[in-house]
Amino acid sequence: MRLRTATFATAAVFVAGLSLTACNSGNDDAKTKDTSSPVATASPASQASATSTTSSTSTGKTGGAHASASATAAGSGSGSGSGSGAVSACTTKTTTVQFIASAAHASESQPAAATVKVTNTSGSTCTIVGATTLTAKDDQGKADPIETDNSAAGTDAVDLASGASATADVLYTDLNFDGSQSAREVCAVQASKVEIALPKDVVRTVKVTKANGSAGVFNVCTKDAKFGSFHS
Repeated sequence: MRLRTATFATAAVFVAGLSLTACNSGNDDAKTKDTSSPVATASPASQASATSTTSSTSTGKTGGAHASASATAAGSGSGSGSGSGAVSACTTKTTTVQFIASAAHASESQPAAATVKVTNTSGSTCTIVGATTLTAKDDQGKADPIETDNSAAGTDAVDLASGASATADVLYTDLNFDGSQSAREVCAVQASKVEIALPKDVVRTVKVTKANGSAGVFNVCTKDAKFGSFHS
């Protein structure tokens, strides 16, 4: 009987051990679940933070792209503006000037027309802007000089590329309609040369020529010579 009692006691202890093991196993599972629970709870917050960061980064990139595009457009505008830079003025150092007397006499209804021709002899573009003056003195000094400029006709800028020319007409009367037939072509001012000054430039003396390049005379009978505007 003692042996059986001991056996039962041993069995009871074994069963109790199994129960204790089962209980401990349940506690471990609970602990495992509790440990993983905070991770599951933190995950949505992490995702929200990541979403916020991604959104912020994306917005920053978009703003940068717009700023870059705006800067590029502004740069293009500036480049475009600087492309039309200032052009130097035409002067005695960069041009030649011709004065060509009218090939036909004036009539009572139509004036004679001389031509002032300016040619750019430099290697770069120059511009004529402002009033150009013209003075014609009688070779014998028997009359007052004829003085005129083209301020009334217009002085808008005319750009001359290297080798290009601009011309302006000078309208005048080279006949004396009040005199006798023999004296009709005798005017107070008979000039074989004239003085011409481009805008803000020094005066230069220019020989009067005919259309073929031979020597000519600027024969002016009245004081109302009119200097026209330049055109290329």
